[in-house]
Amino acid sequence: MSTNMIFDPMYLVFIAPALLLSLWASFRTRSAFNKYSQVRTARGLTGAQAARAMLDGAGIHDVQVVPTQGALTDHYNPADKTLALSEPVFAANSLAAVGVACHEAGHAVQHAEDYKPMWLRTALVPTANIGSSIGYLVMLFGLILSSANMVLLGAALFSLVLLFQIVTLPVELDASARAKRLAFEYGIVLEPERDGMARVLNAAALTYLAAAVSTLMTLLCAGLLGGGRRR
Repeated sequence: MSTNMIFDPMYLVFIAPALLLSLWASFRTRSAFNKYSQVRTARGLTGAQAARAMLDGAGIHDVQVVPTQGALTDHYNPADKTLALSEPVFAANSLAAVGVACHEAGHAVQHAEDYKPMWLRTALVPTANIGSSIGYLVMLFGLILSSANMVLLGAALFSLVLLFQIVTLPVELDASARAKRLAFEYGIVLEPERDGMARVLNAAALTYLAAAVSTLMTLLCAGLLGGGRRR
């Protein structure tokens, strides 16, 4: 077995910058959330109340706002129309909590308005799961076995993850844009609070960009390693 293929310095060229970007994006997100978790909104609405107010303002009354365990585990499930807010968001009346809650409500608004990229992302979830689990393992075994064909096959499967992430980016950015606009229009946040809410959402958006860049770098690395061994 060739150790050069497993410990190729090419990994550092591609993976190290992607890892640093991911760490920086994660730090920015947590830093912004922690900072604005200490800032109480003028109206004193909790995350759950803010989400409900945004949904009601948009004429959406069939979505349930429910609590869920964990931190930053907030999500909207279009299958059963539930908007789940994490413990630090559901009952908190901070600007960070309201920003996150309104972002998730933005996904519910997308669903109600039949926003096509959201439906495409939902349809890609099964293939992305296959790519993230099987594709990565196939690439890893290809490296261990020094099989260029196996590495390239794994990269092809793993590319399904990148496709999902590329589709996810506009969906998340659009949800944040809706949150920033509608939260102000519906009086959930006031003018002086808009900048703080935007900082929280903009930082969170970086994590999606970092994830896509990390996946792209992994694929480029695998492609160069696999392609180089074939020649």
